[in-house]
Amino acid sequence: MTWLLLTLAIVSEVAATLSLKGSATNPALYVVVVLGYLASFVFLTLVLKRGMGLGVAYGIWGAIGVALTATLSALIFGEAFTAVMVIGLGCIIAGVLLVETGSRTDDLAPDPDGHRQ
Repeated sequence: MTWLLLTLAIVSEVAATLSLKGSATNPALYVVVVLGYLASFVFLTLVLKRGMGLGVAYGIWGAIGVALTATLSALIFGEAFTAVMVIGLGCIIAGVLLVETGSRTDDLAPDPDGHRQ
């Protein structure tokens, strides 16, 4: 359920961001912008309440959001999508994976009595 909520947070944020671009020519999309960002933060809050670490949740939310927004804005709005951008997105995703992997070392740390958790 936590991953579903995080997925909903990402999709809501990407929809809101793409709608923000589209609202320049279609002001009715401001409704999607407001509702999308509101839904995204509500879903992200629920993810955090379910116990996912803030750095992990925000990192995944941000990295996938950036990657999807860049890809979809190239397809929908004809914006640039260059090899350098792909490398940059790869670096962002790699960084998030390192943060997520690094956050798991706490599970292996000894408790105050010296026992592994």
